[in-house]
Amino acid sequence: MFPILRPLALGLCAALLPAASFAQNADSFFKGKTVSVYIGFSAGGTYDLFGRLVGRHMGKHIPGNPTVVAQSMPGAGSFTLANWMYRIAPKDGTAIGIVSQTMAIEEMLKTPGVNYKAADFNWIGRATSNVEITLVNSNIKGNSIENAKVHETTLASTGAGSPGEGYPKLLNGIIGTKFKLVGPYPGSTDGLLAMERGETDGAFTSWNTLKTTKRDWLEQKKVTMLVQYALERLPDMKDVPTMVELAKTPEDRELFAFYVSGGEVGRAFLAPPGVPADRVAILRKAFDETMKDPELLAEIEKAKLDFVPGTGEQLQKIIAQTAAVRPEVIQRMQSILQK
Repeated sequence: MFPILRPLALGLCAALLPAASFAQNADSFFKGKTVSVYIGFSAGGTYDLFGRLVGRHMGKHIPGNPTVVAQSMPGAGSFTLANWMYRIAPKDGTAIGIVSQTMAIEEMLKTPGVNYKAADFNWIGRATSNVEITLVNSNIKGNSIENAKVHETTLASTGAGSPGEGYPKLLNGIIGTKFKLVGPYPGSTDGLLAMERGETDGAFTSWNTLKTTKRDWLEQKKVTMLVQYALERLPDMKDVPTMVELAKTPEDRELFAFYVSGGEVGRAFLAPPGVPADRVAILRKAFDETMKDPELLAEIEKAKLDFVPGTGEQLQKIIAQTAAVRPEVIQRMQSILQK
């Protein structure tokens, strides 16, 4: 029987060798390489903070221990980076990006400047979900949602398509606030500076950014939070209404709920389309391990950051679900946001 079985056995070995070699090559690919973590917003906000935090710790969890370098590519509410990642970035696993949590929503809305398909990206993982807020100086006339319906209130915008512009436009169009957008500014940190300099009455940022970088504003009651962009109120902001609560009709509620869903995407990382599946799997595994890294967790604790990590697979599903929104909702949002 041996002479008969030998060719078959050799054939099976030959068939298995390419797969084994392929996996080995995937594991060794990153050795000696540099992996760049690109950040779509300017320095100072939580996109930048988490981008650099992951950059400091992820390399030791990738096979071959490549050098990981974080660098900024701000512009157009992170569309500059998203478009670059989609069309130009190397598709070999050496480029990772962190972009606006509403990028999939903006694609559905056909926002000008969007030249990507969010579902085509390889989503690597999420460092945290995120709740964003609109805040104003406490001494202005528009220091509540009701007052902002009566008095024009200027807000720092981070550009067309960014949530810093989308949320105020939707509130203006649906509940009748009188927000006036100023800018655009490169990022939410710049918007907070504009507010501090008196260029605007208010700004848009994440709750986490405000409480970690501007705690004195809260302690001295210099600012008032007008609205939080979430489905439910955070325990830290029990007296601040959610955008969804401000809805007057079921249709308004559906629209607001769709737009605030970006908070579930939060501070998420992606790789370009076309990255080999085995390298995507390596990056996802390395990201998940990084989220459990004791040194990273110590930094999270020290900075008192919100930390609700998620997997790449979970994100891929969230992004896909965004495409299931009713066309009527999209059409209504477009009509408001394009004004």
